[in-house]
Amino acid sequence: MTEKKKLTLKDIARELGISISTASRALKEHPDIADETIKMVKAFAEKHHYVPNILAVNFRKSRTYNIGLIVPELVHHFFSTVISGAIDTAKKHGYNILVSQSNDILSDETIACRTMLASSVDGLLISISNETRDADHLKGFLEEGKPVVQFDKVTDDLLSPKVIVDDFEGAYQAVKHLIDQGYKKIAHLRGRREVKNSNERAIGYQQALIDHQMETSEEWIKDCFAIDEAEGYKFCKELMTSKNPPDAIFCITDLVAFGVLKYLKEMEIAVPDEIGVIGFSNWKLAEIVSPSLSSVDQHGYQMGEKATLKLIELIKNHDLENEEIIELKTNLIIRASTILTKKNHATIQ
Repeated sequence: MTEKKKLTLKDIARELGISISTASRALKEHPDIADETIKMVKAFAEKHHYVPNILAVNFRKSRTYNIGLIVPELVHHFFSTVISGAIDTAKKHGYNILVSQSNDILSDETIACRTMLASSVDGLLISISNETRDADHLKGFLEEGKPVVQFDKVTDDLLSPKVIVDDFEGAYQAVKHLIDQGYKKIAHLRGRREVKNSNERAIGYQQALIDHQMETSEEWIKDCFAIDEAEGYKFCKELMTSKNPPDAIFCITDLVAFGVLKYLKEMEIAVPDEIGVIGFSNWKLAEIVSPSLSSVDQHGYQMGEKATLKLIELIKNHDLENEEIIELKTNLIIRASTILTKKNHATIQ
């Protein structure tokens, strides 16, 4: 251990193999901490001349009643509903929400985190970017005694509560619905393979096909990177002009599905008569497009509400060791893009 820089709680925790929260409470002789641990921590701190950061301690004692919220994109139906749920819930409990976006870029997310810390927020709500692999930039909040709650897109590299939806089940039910309607060749425009929730949706898709003994093909799975309408259009064109085109497409998000519908309309391929299309997220626009889009509702408002309530609870209890997983169930919203009549069934089969 070097003595050149000032010893921090993080240093003590790392050297002794305990959490930052345990080290902090041991120094305060908290009754929940074992006597042996208290003695060990205090002895180490005294030996290495640990001096508490009084400024940080004072900040923790005097709350700002501000909560940071970082999302990949502000102008996005799902995240806008999450933000609404978070703001409404925070307001009821006397807190303000400071909102920022990462643009799904790690460097922007890191800057947003630094800004939130500099603004002395009491805690952070975050849906990580598609580029985020580790959580070093998020651990700074815990080091400052500020809890973090992750939602939707999460990383296991940070030990914190997570509010997620059952992506596997949502995808499974979406594909099962297509199968029940009579579709035989179901493609999937999936999300990035390094992103946890897109993997869960892809696994749900695959499992539904396996369980119902449906035809599968790697050529029917396309990897989206930008997760946008342009990719939906591009991959739908590739699928429909291939030698073995699908008769239904399950999309990672509604935005991708809108691109699929655009291509099919331009090519005058009838939906749902010739091909079924289903999305994920249940954007408001899904009700308006023609034909209206079947989708999986992942309850953004409720997610924002649950995540905010959990964070406020952690702030009040000074709890930095909570790893609870709150999982919300999805709902399948069936609309015109997948509803086949008996006559349609005969055409598909």
